[in-house]
Amino acid sequence: MLANKNNNLSLFAIVISLVCLLAPQLGQAAATDEILPLRERAAMIDSLIQKRVQQLLPDLMRETNIDMWLLISREYNEDPVLQTLLPATWLSARRTTILVFARDKQGEVTAYAIAPYSVGNLFTKAWDKEAHPSQWQALNALVERYQPKRIGVNRSGSWAHADGLVAGDEQWLLSHLPERYRQALVSAEPLAVGWLERRIPEEIELYPSLVKMAHEIIAQGFSNRVIKVGQTTSEDLVWWFRERVRELKLDTWFHPSVTIQRAKQQDLSGDSVILPGDLLHVDFGITYLRLNTDTQQLAYVLRDGETQAPDYLVKAFNSGNQLQDILTAQFAVGKTGNEVLKAAREHAIAAGLKPTIYSHPIGYHGHGAGTSLGMWDAQQGIAGSGDHPLHLNTAYSIELNNAVFIPEWEREIRIMLEEDAMFDASGVWYLDGRQTALILIEPELSMGGK
Repeated sequence: MLANKNNNLSLFAIVISLVCLLAPQLGQAAATDEILPLRERAAMIDSLIQKRVQQLLPDLMRETNIDMWLLISREYNEDPVLQTLLPATWLSARRTTILVFARDKQGEVTAYAIAPYSVGNLFTKAWDKEAHPSQWQALNALVERYQPKRIGVNRSGSWAHADGLVAGDEQWLLSHLPERYRQALVSAEPLAVGWLERRIPEEIELYPSLVKMAHEIIAQGFSNRVIKVGQTTSEDLVWWFRERVRELKLDTWFHPSVTIQRAKQQDLSGDSVILPGDLLHVDFGITYLRLNTDTQQLAYVLRDGETQAPDYLVKAFNSGNQLQDILTAQFAVGKTGNEVLKAAREHAIAAGLKPTIYSHPIGYHGHGAGTSLGMWDAQQGIAGSGDHPLHLNTAYSIELNNAVFIPEWEREIRIMLEEDAMFDASGVWYLDGRQTALILIEPELSMGGK
């Protein structure tokens, strides 16, 4: 898969490739060099959870008018929200785990765990088996202490993330909770979505380094360090990305994909050999410190004698950046995803583009809870998540494509781009910049090594 040195290529190309490969050794530190050991990651995850509870939950529970929030899960069937609250050393719930957030009359929120074991340092243990032999008795005692008027449970028809109370656990809850409190149960959908979608300052400061890691891995994959033109296939490249993630002790939340757009042919994937003149596309994401990235970028394989991509491809690529700008210009607090989608499409079509927009929140989940801005097969809007308004301090994958007919190729191509961005009081800004030019791959150059 690694190419051999070709002495016929220009010295300039060799020098440029060497600089790219050796940048970390030349003093430009790579983000992947800063990946923390697992023990340090665990400490940071636990610290972030505690800060999020302190900074977000009091206001979120007040805004959503929820006095008590119940999260109930059995081992290996975890509520998606509960998973974001477990200590880093807990890889799943244990037996039945009940987490409770209770808001007092002063608006202070206290976190409790009614579980067989202590749940980290954030949660106060609220089950004394001598006083309350049953876990549900302990829950009822806590509920009686606070006497909440509205008890939120995770039920939702619009977001799977906020629909984590499964039928069996709900049945147990209803069979043990006193009648007056069964009447107080309400959907915690707005609270669960708010918890998942909003980022605290510490996470906003951290997130750019994650996206930089993803960008670095893509740059390595889209290089002659990995690709031997004429031999490497798109599937080889896909599995290189999977192996590289594992080597770095990172995780990925979805299997990467690599597709090839080629003159006079349909899009290619699978074991299609990469050739000069190909336009390569990758969709790739990593998971680190429980946060996710989602990136799509494009590379062009130079033909013999070419030093840059053809002008018609450069122009087509620029239309993708133009569509990104049109979309992000529509972001405003309180606008729904469907409103942003409609306005962006109208502006793009008026500018002569052929847009498809399918951007989404990102954070604890790659396809996160929050405001959806279209889907590839729903360009007229999405009921539910598309009606959700934009909030500040939320992260989005700006995912879209613009279709362009290329006469020289006798076909239409798609400029498919995806970059992670933050929406805050300053507007929309890309967490580690965005791709503004095609990545170029030499037709035969190889530097050897990994």
